[in-house]
Amino acid sequence: MNEIKEKIVRRQYEREFKVDAVRLVTEGGQRISDVARQVGVTPKMLSQWRAQLHRHATPEQALVGPDNDREAEVKQLKRRIALLVGPLWGVSVTS
Repeated sequence: MNEIKEKIVRRQYEREFKVDAVRLVTEGGQRISDVARQVGVTPKMLSQWRAQLHRHATPEQALVGPDNDREAEVKQLKRRIALLVGPLWGVSVTS
């Protein structure tokens, strides 16, 4: 069985981009769906960014990029471990 696995590439947005997009909604009085369409993201994603900004005191604390994200770091470390010990245990790394 030959299966072709496509790697899904997730876009990563800069913090400033997210803050500016949210400001168009909160300060500009535009609808989420309109702003999302303008900036090329889904309304759900823009709503999530707005909620993250609302939960934190400053934009620096919210909307953490991949460099500062603990989950991304843990995922990267697990991938490294799998690369190091995988061949010993017969485990292959797919991502």
